[in-house]
Amino acid sequence: METKLMKGNEALAEAAIQAGCDAYFGYPITPQSEVLEYLAKEMPKHNRIVLQAESEIASINMIYGAAGAGFRSMTSSSSPGISLMQEGISYIAGAELPCLIVNVNRAGPGLGTIQPGQGDYFQSVKGGGHGDYKLIVLAPSSVQEMADFVFIGFDLADKYRNPVLILSDGAIGQMMEKVTFGKFKPVKVDKPWATIGKPETRERNYITSLHIQPEKLEKSNQKLVAKYKTIQENEVRFEELNTDDAEYLIVAYGLCARICHKAINIAREKGIKVGLLRPITLFPYPSKRLAELAEKTKFMLTVEMNAGQMIEDVKLSVNGKVPVEFYGRMGGMIPNPEEIVEKLENLIQKSHAI
Repeated sequence: METKLMKGNEALAEAAIQAGCDAYFGYPITPQSEVLEYLAKEMPKHNRIVLQAESEIASINMIYGAAGAGFRSMTSSSSPGISLMQEGISYIAGAELPCLIVNVNRAGPGLGTIQPGQGDYFQSVKGGGHGDYKLIVLAPSSVQEMADFVFIGFDLADKYRNPVLILSDGAIGQMMEKVTFGKFKPVKVDKPWATIGKPETRERNYITSLHIQPEKLEKSNQKLVAKYKTIQENEVRFEELNTDDAEYLIVAYGLCARICHKAINIAREKGIKVGLLRPITLFPYPSKRLAELAEKTKFMLTVEMNAGQMIEDVKLSVNGKVPVEFYGRMGGMIPNPEEIVEKLENLIQKSHAI
């Protein structure tokens, strides 16, 4: 075991090397440029490929090619760059290729600011490109998880032949914390579908997302839907805090979940029985657990750094069993624990007055 003090972006990059990433293609953009910089320095020492492409569009299509050849492939960017990649991501999902994509979310829309945000939730979990597809989405809330989720992400990508997205933000990418790396030996996954040349023992491998005949495209889509259902049944991840006796529930992910953890401690000191559910996988979403908690809570409060996006999935999960309220900050502004507690207290007073 080795413990280091690292930025979130650097910890993620080091984890990519240890997880057996064969090839990285990317383009610099604040606040994730350290990923490219770290890998450009360290990957050649392991005889791995790093290339700064001419654009994010080029990067994601290079990922398509490397993943199609069976290599563990990865790219990273921040919000405007991820927007440029959407066509390629849709192609990769349609072709069922495993890869890892990292979004260190900054506030938008447009060029916005380099400060952290969570405005890319819809883009990440609803399929930001064209067609019916899903990414497996992991949302870290610490530097340690920035590293841990790389190992998990690559394994999930290979297991399901599906792109995985790590949705972080500028604060977690830039903050420094202790991170521990264990002794990890990446498992070599057999990829008989890869386009690595045709031996005499099998037919040619074809990788494509193009199916001109509607019957074939429908069959391909049905296969994807079945895969996503399997993922929903087996890969939901979440964390709970103080939910056993909670009368009220806060739902938050990533950086907001860290802040809400402190807010809950403050509220508990005031005698308010509030708990936290932190989705770790944004797809698949912990809808079943939220529905269970809705049976014993008076209302839920989602806290996000956007105008209200994840709240839609919370409402769908509880299906009207309890009210779902929202508190958000935008434009790179980060909520503090005290204002979250104040919002919670106001909602409790309002509920008592009804």
